[in-house]
Amino acid sequence: MKKNTQDNMESKDFGQNRGESPKKDFCGENPCDFCEVDSSADFGVDFSRDSNRERLAHSTKAQASTQSSPSRSIASFPPLQSLASKIAHFSELVAFKHTIFSASFILIAMCVASVESNGSIWVGTKTFCLCALALITARNFAMGFNRFCDRKIDALNPRTTSRPSVDGRISSFSIAIFCAINALGFIATSYFINHLAFSLSVPFLLILGGYSLMKRFSALAHLVLGISLGLAPIAGVIAVSGEISAWSVILAVGVAFWVAGFDILYSLQDIEVDKREGLFSVPSRFGVRGALIFSRVFHIFAVLAWVWFGMSAGLGAFGFVGIGISAIMLCYEQYLVSKDFANIPKAFFVTNGYLGFILLGFVVLDALV
Repeated sequence: MKKNTQDNMESKDFGQNRGESPKKDFCGENPCDFCEVDSSADFGVDFSRDSNRERLAHSTKAQASTQSSPSRSIASFPPLQSLASKIAHFSELVAFKHTIFSASFILIAMCVASVESNGSIWVGTKTFCLCALALITARNFAMGFNRFCDRKIDALNPRTTSRPSVDGRISSFSIAIFCAINALGFIATSYFINHLAFSLSVPFLLILGGYSLMKRFSALAHLVLGISLGLAPIAGVIAVSGEISAWSVILAVGVAFWVAGFDILYSLQDIEVDKREGLFSVPSRFGVRGALIFSRVFHIFAVLAWVWFGMSAGLGAFGFVGIGISAIMLCYEQYLVSKDFANIPKAFFVTNGYLGFILLGFVVLDALV
């Protein structure tokens, strides 16, 4: 019996000397393929030293990979984590992804103006970057100012109580500083674009901020919002050619009616809150049926203005095809909302988001052909 026990121990020692070792030595609870290899097989050769070296190298590499991952690095450095969180909150505050609504039309205007000026759709890297910066800072100011003015009203609306300006993630003072920085940034950027852009920078900011105040006095606030976004194509032409062309104003009128039309549809979600708080909107003043009629009429005006723009700017067949597709998309948007108000987010974000860039694509194609 004693001898058997001794033999077993010798056998165990001999197995260990051959390089046998428990699994998961280096990789913890989730062993890699290498650590999962059955080390009990007898190859007749002592691989123990080489095996240990390979395992140690694998473990070191795995640990280095884990430590160098971006998420782990940010998590281990609180200032970066805090900065990333604040950026995300401000991005949510201004709904940064909705910049596409105005970005597409400033690009359309820049493209057409550039073709008129130098025969090419490319406006140059400097002009493009300055226009992008001006667009972002102007929109950040407008949205930030709107959230600052509406923070008490938003707190009473179930749909908006989770906004960073309401739930405490961003203080009122921080929003005010954010607005001031972006306003100054827009003015400074306009200065580097050209003299006309700089001269109109402050009036543009006053119009952008007017929407937030207008809805407390008049249902025309929808049109003021439309005019605010309609400034984008005018600004694009100013940046490229240093003047305001007639067709850019016509394009802006179309954008104004387009935006006002879908803003009326979007405000249907807040009709009860607007009535209760005494806010002026088309739905709260004229009811659901009246709001749908106003929205459809505005969208008809938008399409007519875009057709006029196409003729004034000398667009070809592809440009008018793009306008026709845009008209169909507006009809689809009206259909979605009239069918069910639950479709408002889809109609607002998806349809309108695609519309501008589809029209842009056809305008570019028209210029290239």
